[in-house]
Amino acid sequence: MAEAFNDKILPAEKAQRYAAVAQEIAAVLDGEPNIVARMATVSSMLAASFDHFFWTGFYQVDPDKREELVVGPYQGTLGCLRIAFGHGVCGTAARSRQTQVVEDVNAFPGHIACDSRAVSEIVVPVVDADGRLIAVFDVDATTPAAFDAVDAEWLERILQDSFAH
Repeated sequence: MAEAFNDKILPAEKAQRYAAVAQEIAAVLDGEPNIVARMATVSSMLAASFDHFFWTGFYQVDPDKREELVVGPYQGTLGCLRIAFGHGVCGTAARSRQTQVVEDVNAFPGHIACDSRAVSEIVVPVVDADGRLIAVFDVDATTPAAFDAVDAEWLERILQDSFAH
């Protein structure tokens, strides 16, 4: 689908697109128990649904280093391999367990520039059925203020449906 004027999607169109891809993701994941397959599928399907998603993927909690994230399945350019909890946008989302919507990554204290072309970012914590943090889902864009409350609401919903059941 072509993006609307100035790479911005109107909120109603964005919500409709998320609703459609959420149904598609749920159908594809139905019955798949493997977490890597689930993460790869979510990353791929979301990246293909929005042209402005420059980097789309997961940083998983390292089971050997519980306070560190390690890059997981993703779509895009080279990502950072490891991020400590509390560092950068991903580490902040992991530590706080709260979605981070950042209009300008250069204004975010301690931002980690894995790719200097990233300008805005949204990071959503991912928890399993027992409420344990298993990953964060990170989306970067090359334009400022590319993400908003619609993105946060739908990504949180998709990730909960995909990993907390």
